[in-house]
Amino acid sequence: MSPKILVEISGRHVHLSEKDKTELFGADYVLTKLKDLSQPGLFACQETVEIQVGEKKLKKVRIIGPPRAQTQIEISQTDGYFLKIEAPLRLSGDLADSPECKIIGPKGEVNLKEGLIIAKRHLHLSPEEARGFNLKNNQEISLKIDGERGLTFHKIIARVSPDYKAAVHLDTDEGNAAGIVNKTYGEISFGYKKLKMKSEK
Repeated sequence: MSPKILVEISGRHVHLSEKDKTELFGADYVLTKLKDLSQPGLFACQETVEIQVGEKKLKKVRIIGPPRAQTQIEISQTDGYFLKIEAPLRLSGDLADSPECKIIGPKGEVNLKEGLIIAKRHLHLSPEEARGFNLKNNQEISLKIDGERGLTFHKIIARVSPDYKAAVHLDTDEGNAAGIVNKTYGEISFGYKKLKMKSEK
């Protein structure tokens, strides 16, 4: 049997650079941690911003901390339809030639030249977890979700880093299609070869 792995749903959110955080919230402002996330060191913030494209606005977009080198906004395809833009389907950090938008905060605004994407479905793994599952960085897998609206998701990209912990991230469109509320567990159904973890010896 393939291993069960945590599946989490990511709603629209923004990662801010330190510079853009200052523009939006003021100098020396410290973001307020709301809760820790499954990936080590990441946390949801109490603060939110608005994302504007033309006359359309997404309100209460959650900030994820800590600050990054470059501001990145992740939305769903449904959000893209609402904003009337074609946001590219990308892995995190691949922001070149993505749409412009305006970020509105309590103290100021940022006109973002690029950085608005739909995140590709992906699997976070530490190097040890990747070895245990016999998976490599950037390898594609499929994942089976059980339930009344069960689905198998294909083209999930494995992302391997010492900073990661095993979890698949889907967006709200994908989660709704499979009837997932918050989080669940799924089975790797392709691209997986059984290899015992060291702890199983």
